[in-house]
Amino acid sequence: MNDTKPHHLFEAARDAMGKAHAPYSRFPVGAAILDSDGRVHSGANIEVISFPEGWCAETTAIGHMIMGGGKRIAEVAVIAEKLDLCSPCGGCRQRLAEFSDPGTLIHLCDAEGVKKTVRMDELLPLAFQTETIG
Repeated sequence: MNDTKPHHLFEAARDAMGKAHAPYSRFPVGAAILDSDGRVHSGANIEVISFPEGWCAETTAIGHMIMGGGKRIAEVAVIAEKLDLCSPCGGCRQRLAEFSDPGTLIHLCDAEGVKKTVRMDELLPLAFQTETIG
């Protein structure tokens, strides 16, 4: 594995976290996706007054990937300002699985960089599967 790739994703996720809109939870999160074409798509959590409605950083990044023409996730980095090794929530695990392969790498970050990397099948071992999901 190329060590610069996860660091590049960490930086994109960290930068995205700085754009989070989290006035209710005060829990900013950033995510960055490397798609199968080598492009990076980032996102932050966005909260609305009907909290806990809103959307997660991973969901925002997936939306940016799809709107940018991406189809598959190669790697993901996730960071939260107030929690080391913040893993995606349950809903985002399934969303990520929809666009990933079992071996897709999920990098869990703290303020300094990538601290732990897991595969998608470790993060969500019993993901929903259909014949349309890779």
